[in-house]
Amino acid sequence: MIIVYGIPNCDSVKRARAWLTLQGLSYQFHDFKKLGVPAPELSQWLTELGWEKVLNRAGTTWRKQAEATRAGVTDAASAALLMQAEPSVIKRPLVRWLDGRLSVGFSPEQFASLMG
Repeated sequence: MIIVYGIPNCDSVKRARAWLTLQGLSYQFHDFKKLGVPAPELSQWLTELGWEKVLNRAGTTWRKQAEATRAGVTDAASAALLMQAEPSVIKRPLVRWLDGRLSVGFSPEQFASLMG
Protein backbone atom coordinates (compact mmCIF):
# COMPACT_ATOMS: atom_id res chain seq x y z
CA MET A 1 0.00 0.00 0.00
CA ILE A 2 1.11 3.55 -0.69
CA ILE A 3 1.86 5.41 2.55
CA VAL A 4 1.61 9.19 2.70
CA TYR A 5 3.42 10.74 5.67
CA GLY A 6 2.66 14.28 6.77
CA ILE A 7 0.26 16.50 8.63
CA PRO A 8 -3.38 16.88 7.59
CA ASN A 9 -3.48 20.67 7.41
CA CYS A 10 -0.45 20.96 5.08
CA ASP A 11 -1.51 22.22 1.65
CA SER A 12 0.98 19.98 -0.18
CA VAL A 13 -0.30 16.94 1.72
CA LYS A 14 -3.90 17.89 0.92
CA ARG A 15 -3.08 18.22 -2.79
CA ALA A 16 -1.19 14.92 -2.82
CA ARG A 17 -4.00 13.06 -1.08
CA ALA A 18 -6.59 14.57 -3.42
CA TRP A 19 -4.49 13.59 -6.45
CA LEU A 20 -4.13 9.98 -5.24
CA THR A 21 -7.88 9.78 -4.58
CA LEU A 22 -8.65 11.22 -8.02
CA GLN A 23 -6.45 8.53 -9.58
CA GLY A 24 -8.39 5.86 -7.67
CA LEU A 25 -5.32 4.83 -5.67
CA SER A 26 -5.64 3.47 -2.16
CA TYR A 27 -3.21 4.83 0.37
CA GLN A 28 -2.61 4.94 4.08
CA PHE A 29 -2.12 8.32 5.72
CA HIS A 30 0.38 8.55 8.58
CA ASP A 31 -0.34 11.71 10.57
CA PHE A 32 2.83 12.94 12.26
CA LYS A 33 0.77 14.99 14.74
CA LYS A 34 -1.22 11.98 15.99
CA LEU A 35 1.18 9.08 15.38
CA GLY A 36 4.59 10.73 15.62
CA VAL A 37 7.55 10.06 13.39
CA PRO A 38 8.38 6.36 13.16
CA ALA A 39 12.09 6.09 14.02
CA PRO A 40 12.93 3.11 11.77
CA GLU A 41 11.30 4.80 8.77
CA LEU A 42 12.98 8.13 9.55
CA SER A 43 16.34 6.39 9.54
CA GLN A 44 15.54 4.85 6.13
CA TRP A 45 14.40 8.21 4.73
CA LEU A 46 17.59 9.90 5.81
CA THR A 47 19.70 7.09 4.38
CA GLU A 48 17.84 6.85 1.08
CA LEU A 49 17.12 10.53 0.44
CA GLY A 50 19.69 12.36 2.53
CA TRP A 51 18.88 14.51 5.54
CA GLU A 52 19.21 17.73 3.55
CA LYS A 53 16.34 16.70 1.25
CA VAL A 54 14.06 15.55 4.10
CA LEU A 55 14.64 18.64 6.26
CA ASN A 56 12.31 21.50 5.30
CA ARG A 57 14.41 24.62 5.81
CA ALA A 58 11.84 26.78 3.99
CA GLY A 59 9.00 26.15 6.44
CA THR A 60 7.86 28.18 9.40
CA THR A 61 8.73 25.41 11.87
CA TRP A 62 12.40 25.64 10.83
CA ARG A 63 12.40 29.43 10.90
CA LYS A 64 10.87 29.44 14.40
CA GLN A 65 13.71 27.32 15.79
CA ALA A 66 16.33 29.09 17.85
CA GLU A 67 19.46 30.03 15.91
CA ALA A 68 21.49 27.64 18.07
CA THR A 69 19.11 24.79 17.20
CA ARG A 70 19.32 25.52 13.47
CA ALA A 71 23.10 25.82 13.65
CA GLY A 72 23.27 22.50 15.49
CA VAL A 73 21.71 20.56 12.60
CA THR A 74 24.82 19.50 10.75
CA ASP A 75 24.33 15.82 9.92
CA ALA A 76 21.75 13.03 9.75
CA ALA A 77 21.86 12.33 13.49
CA SER A 78 21.24 15.93 14.54
CA ALA A 79 18.55 16.32 11.86
CA ALA A 80 16.81 13.15 13.06
CA LEU A 81 16.70 14.45 16.63
CA LEU A 82 15.03 17.66 15.48
CA MET A 83 12.63 15.79 13.20
CA GLN A 84 11.56 13.53 16.07
CA ALA A 85 10.99 16.53 18.34
CA GLU A 86 9.41 18.76 15.66
CA PRO A 87 7.76 16.59 12.97
CA SER A 88 6.59 19.67 11.06
CA VAL A 89 10.21 20.31 10.06
CA ILE A 90 10.04 17.26 7.75
CA LYS A 91 9.37 18.19 4.13
CA ARG A 92 5.94 17.00 3.09
CA PRO A 93 4.43 14.88 1.85
CA LEU A 94 6.86 12.05 2.14
CA VAL A 95 5.49 9.06 0.22
CA ARG A 96 6.48 5.41 0.21
CA TRP A 97 5.30 4.00 -3.12
CA LEU A 98 4.17 0.45 -3.89
CA ASP A 99 7.58 -0.45 -5.32
CA GLY A 100 9.34 0.85 -2.18
CA ARG A 101 10.62 4.10 -3.70
CA LEU A 102 10.38 7.30 -1.69
CA SER A 103 9.41 10.77 -2.80
CA VAL A 104 9.33 14.11 -1.06
CA GLY A 105 7.02 16.97 -1.99
CA PHE A 106 4.18 16.98 -4.47
CA SER A 107 3.58 17.79 -8.08
CA PRO A 108 1.13 15.96 -10.37
CA GLU A 109 3.96 15.28 -12.84
CA GLN A 110 6.21 13.81 -10.15
CA PHE A 111 3.45 11.56 -8.81
CA ALA A 112 2.44 10.42 -12.31
CA SER A 113 6.03 9.43 -13.09
CA LEU A 114 6.34 7.52 -9.79
CA MET A 115 3.09 5.64 -10.45
CA GLY A 116 4.11 4.38 -13.87
